[in-house]
Amino acid sequence: MKFRPMIAVVAALGALSVPAIALAHPKIVAATPAANATVAPTTTVRLTFSERVMPRLSSATLTMTSMPGMANHVMRVTGVTSAVSEDGKSITLTSARPLSTGSYRVDWVIVGADTHRITGTHAFSVR
Repeated sequence: MKFRPMIAVVAALGALSVPAIALAHPKIVAATPAANATVAPTTTVRLTFSERVMPRLSSATLTMTSMPGMANHVMRVTGVTSAVSEDGKSITLTSARPLSTGSYRVDWVIVGADTHRITGTHAFSVR
């Protein structure tokens, strides 16, 4: 029974030796359009994350949340593709045609190296 304190010390040291990156989750570090920005009609939206994401488990969708004359008009935008960049740090949404005037929300889901599923939203407007 004298070894219990030693086991606790070894366990504590082991926990401290885990790399800090393993405890972190990917976060958005840049976006085009920027969060809450109002931009000219565009065909692309790009979200860049702090670390690589797993392409097969990461994606994004685009939803229109309002348009002129319809403040609460919520509709998923069709004709939009989602692709993870070659370096694995960005998701780009590409629309077949420029987005029309209104407010938009990107709903994203990513999985990083730690295999945790992270979700979030990103909002912007088109004038």
